[in-house]
Amino acid sequence: MPEPREAARFNSPDTAARPVLATPLPGSGPPDPLLSFEGPAAIPQPDAMATADALAAAQAGLTIKARSQFQMAYARFIHHKMALIGLGTFVAILLFSTIGPLFWHYNYAQITNQFGTGPSLAHPFGTDTIGHDMFAQMMSATSTSIQTALVVAGIATVLGTLVGAAAGYYGKWADALLMRFTDLILIVPGLVILLVLANTVSKAAGNWLWIALILAALFWTYLARLVRGVFLSLREREFIEAEHAIGAGSARIILRHLIPNAIGPIIVNATLTIANAILVEAALSFLGLGIQPPQVSLGYLIAQGEGDATVLPYLFYFPAAFLIAIVLAVNFIGDGLRDALDPQQRVRA
Repeated sequence: MPEPREAARFNSPDTAARPVLATPLPGSGPPDPLLSFEGPAAIPQPDAMATADALAAAQAGLTIKARSQFQMAYARFIHHKMALIGLGTFVAILLFSTIGPLFWHYNYAQITNQFGTGPSLAHPFGTDTIGHDMFAQMMSATSTSIQTALVVAGIATVLGTLVGAAAGYYGKWADALLMRFTDLILIVPGLVILLVLANTVSKAAGNWLWIALILAALFWTYLARLVRGVFLSLREREFIEAEHAIGAGSARIILRHLIPNAIGPIIVNATLTIANAILVEAALSFLGLGIQPPQVSLGYLIAQGEGDATVLPYLFYFPAAFLIAIVLAVNFIGDGLRDALDPQQRVRA
């Protein structure tokens, strides 16, 4: 046994740890490698290092990895079966309308020598009474309707978000002025405005972009009121007060904190706007006030086939089926996004 002075010198904190020969007691078995070093800076033997690595590997399998909000929303969305079906349907229709014309041997405005023939290999959707190939007409009409709806949703979402953000964040006179203007647009019958503007503008311009602008000028009001309500709730939160305390500007607070926290309702409303825009555009085209020839849309094809629905039913049912499929697909996507972006949902991610 070492002298007390030697033991004190050996275990003093100023002395580096040094190896000690672990001499086993008689009958005690082989020395434990973990006990062959002592001191605060002891380095384990190779066997101890292997044991530590094995323990770390075992613990790594039980570690829960942190996920971002986007990753959790994505995980919830892919578990929503109807949303995936809607997304697949919408992507298939989108590819049909955008890539299909590149490989199809008929143009939507081309007139063939087949008049009023039913679906066949040469004309999968048949031909109309003039000789247009309905397959080519369907691709062009679907593309026009979708791009019109996307433009409407984009403009209405941006405009509604800006108006609602300004009203909800600044409040007082800004809120009163912007919301009274929004209410003024809401109380005026939208169909009357659409009929008047579409009859004046669409016939003069004759393209889908003017119809999209008219629809966007009316569709932003619902989102504006929604964003205003979300901002009124968020601006009283502690993290917003902390931003004010450190001197953050209004633009930074709105763009980096408020809008990202309201992105869920905004995205869901944008998908619903797409579905509503397709239906309203189809209604206007059915009444003859929407997209004008030579451009075609689903509403225009439904209006053209409505008169021959009893004799040539495919002229009416194919455009109507595509219209219903697009609207249902977009609504399913919207339901899935709402469930995925809602933090209170309990869908297992």
